[in-house]
Amino acid sequence: MALLDVSTNISLLYKEEFDPSHSKISVDFAVSREQTNEKGEKMYIQTRMAKYAEELWELLKIKDNTFFYMCGLKGMEKGIDEIMISLAAKDGIDWLEYKKQLKRSEQRNVEVY
Repeated sequence: MALLDVSTNISLLYKEEFDPSHSKISVDFAVSREQTNEKGEKMYIQTRMAKYAEELWELLKIKDNTFFYMCGLKGMEKGIDEIMISLAAKDGIDWLEYKKQLKRSEQRNVEVY
């Protein structure tokens, strides 16, 4: 699964390469200046991620071949942590510790600025 965030549709690079008919990867986009969520707020990656939260958590907690890569503004990390903390807690897992474990196993990479 790939979730990509850009400010405008014109900024979407490689959209053709992510065409579902040509890929085994499911892809969704968050276009912050052109899309809104159900509350009418800007669509950010953490908002889009919440839509797939259960599925993402299932992939992260049981798959050794699942990788979590996040690149972008540092502020989005907090929103993603909020989603994952509540999901992990349902399984008795501390997300903040678990994400450290994912980093040690090189399954989680974060590049924020």
